[in-house]
Amino acid sequence: MSLVSFPSLGADYDKGLAAGHRGDFATALREFQPLAEQGHASAQYNLGVMYHNGQGVPQDIKEAVKWYRLAADQGVANAQSNLGVMYQKGLGVPKDNKEAVEWYRLAAEQGDANAQFNLGVMYKGGLGVTQDIKEAVKWFRKAAGQGIADAQYNLGVMFENGQGVVQDDKQAVAWYRKAAEQGHAKAQFNLGGMYRKGLGVPKDNKEAVEWYRL
Repeated sequence: MSLVSFPSLGADYDKGLAAGHRGDFATALREFQPLAEQGHASAQYNLGVMYHNGQGVPQDIKEAVKWYRLAADQGVANAQSNLGVMYQKGLGVPKDNKEAVEWYRLAAEQGDANAQFNLGVMYKGGLGVTQDIKEAVKWFRKAAGQGIADAQYNLGVMFENGQGVVQDDKQAVAWYRKAAEQGHAKAQFNLGGMYRKGLGVPKDNKEAVEWYRL
């Protein structure tokens, strides 16, 4: 979790954000705390991050959840996405996949790429929702389009195996390549396999070796 730049709330907020980005979390805390207590959503979110990571304060996951929730209730997508993670993993709150799905959905519908990917994972695995592979594909596509390598890899697997989509080796290769070029190890391995077998690309053992080597 990392601090996020939101539209300026004034000089104090900007000072806190600049301090946080340069690692001066004591100053960031001093600037964010009063703003957060006054109800400023972006300051609440960043304060949650600091408690989550133990930056400028002792790490306190429950306190992080408190501030994430206050920001999430004001519509901050990053906070909603983080709350989803907390409920999915049982961090500072009881583990609750249904609650995680609800927070992921709120953030995903605002375009949060990580939430879109996580919502896809929940639908693919039937976690907190009825399993729905096509719905998983929908959310993976949205996240993949925003450059999330894990989503690109998952789409590659789904096209290779015909899960929720018409089986298509060329599409599998295309998505594996996008993820592989971002350094995704499993995608690199699978892309090597496609070249070795000649699936979706001309068979090319040298190219396969190059991807396996990565």
